[in-house]
Amino acid sequence: MRGTVLVTGGAGYVGAHGCKALAEAGYQPVVYDNLVHGHEAAVRWGPLERGELSDRVRLDEVFGRYKPQAVMHFAAFTAVGESVADPGKYYRNNVAGSLSLFEATVAHGVGQLVFSSTAATYGLPARIPITEDEPNNPINPYGRSKLVVEQMLFDFERAHGLRSAIMRYFNAAGASPDGEIGETHDPETHLIPLALDAVAGKGSELTVFGTDYPTPDGTCIRDYIHVGDLADAHVRALDRLADGGATRAYNLGTGSGVSVREILDAAERITGRAVPHRFGPRREGDPPVLVSDASRARSELGWQSRMSDIDTIVATAWAWHQGPNLRWQND
Repeated sequence: MRGTVLVTGGAGYVGAHGCKALAEAGYQPVVYDNLVHGHEAAVRWGPLERGELSDRVRLDEVFGRYKPQAVMHFAAFTAVGESVADPGKYYRNNVAGSLSLFEATVAHGVGQLVFSSTAATYGLPARIPITEDEPNNPINPYGRSKLVVEQMLFDFERAHGLRSAIMRYFNAAGASPDGEIGETHDPETHLIPLALDAVAGKGSELTVFGTDYPTPDGTCIRDYIHVGDLADAHVRALDRLADGGATRAYNLGTGSGVSVREILDAAERITGRAVPHRFGPRREGDPPVLVSDASRARSELGWQSRMSDIDTIVATAWAWHQGPNLRWQND
């Protein structure tokens, strides 16, 4: 075994895929999660320790028991709309909770951390595709909370030698090809599961927000990345830190955009059914196009997306939606 990694938020969608990738790479993941949004059934590759990020005593217990060599930090609140309505909740959990975690990490002599960040730190970028050198101007409290945590990590490296990989996701999507884990949120806010719920009759018809954007078909364009590819990048980033890599931010995306209409076309192609939908007005703050430049991750981590064509993403998500695992919504 290559060592133990403490995985905060490891019972969540991306965190569970991170645990799976760690186990497949020979690491022992230990999940630290309060199960507010995570699912105990998703913890399959190592022990679960329940706790809050803000609970320093509990963090110290877990660090002392397992003596991890590194941390992967996925735990966060992520709903943009909720962050606007209740910013305190996001700063308290995402920022203050991360501070407690980082202080515990340093106190226990752990010097490597991989952080789950977001492309929301860029806000409304001036250039497409977006490189890591694009100015960070987040337009909502969720994005601002993640950017503050990123800045904290650079400070912790300077002060304490804690070296980090900051992973800025674009649009995580899909499910593990073997059907073990997939995406389910309550409430669901992501386009692909909402479209598949509409197809399956498990949710209301899908609302397409805006058809008059300056894009080829009038709908927003986003960069969708398969969650398994994301997980692979996290393990590669951990390996780079183990080799002495300094704190660095990485975009994780494909470099290709897919419009909302193209997502609906893919869902209909994969399922063989129409996606019930209606058209609504634009949502405030939605940029027309968000597409990554992930060349830094390719060159420095040796990473590239392998499962992120849109048909594979939708097909794996559809297989998950049809399986028995939706019981996670009720656990």
